[in-house]
Amino acid sequence: MSRSVLIIEDEQELAKILKRHLEDLSCTVQLAFAGDTGLKIAESKPFDLILLDIMLPGMDGLEVCRRLRARRVYTPVLMLTARATEMDKVLGLEMGADDYLTKPFSVAELIARIKAIFRRVDALSEQARDAKEPLRFGEVLSIDPRSREVQVRGQPIALTHKEFDLLLHLAQNPGRVYSRGQLLDAVWGYSHEGYEHAINCHINRLRAKIERDVANPELLQTVWGVGYKFAPEAIPP
Repeated sequence: MSRSVLIIEDEQELAKILKRHLEDLSCTVQLAFAGDTGLKIAESKPFDLILLDIMLPGMDGLEVCRRLRARRVYTPVLMLTARATEMDKVLGLEMGADDYLTKPFSVAELIARIKAIFRRVDALSEQARDAKEPLRFGEVLSIDPRSREVQVRGQPIALTHKEFDLLLHLAQNPGRVYSRGQLLDAVWGYSHEGYEHAINCHINRLRAKIERDVANPELLQTVWGVGYKFAPEAIPP
């Protein structure tokens, strides 16, 4: 199956190398070498994946990602960054990126990440087709796998792809405690040491959107020393 990928990367030689490797995966690839140009292309038609560099002329990648998510463009975004600090990585995830790789990276690792994203998208699409009814938890939370819509206390909320995937996975397995590594493997399709903070970022963003009190979460609970669980028993009957 052919996939459509947008690469927004100002290092033109790197962008062309990535394009050739993606074409070997039967992907149709479009290139943009500046942030503002890439944003216009990303908004003009649907893509299956966006590879997005952070350091870009015209508009940096963080702002491109922020604007896409603000306009409810939820195409999976794999961010490429030469900045290796923890804060930069966390900021990228907070802006709505689904994943990131730090330069320099191997093409093999990048392709593995891309394949993992595609596998997860396919698996979740199949789950959505098989789903018969939305998951409902009292009057507090409704999750529809088919439309990928979430309502909290009757109000629709906007989630990124990975926020939705993470919430759905936990909600489909209420009460089960997952380590960060298990959630990475289940939702991202891989588990690498040092990437567990991606789970922390997404849990924090989800809590900000669905919890009444972020400081005292009821639904997405931390199990200290282990990981996280979805706790529907905290929802009033």
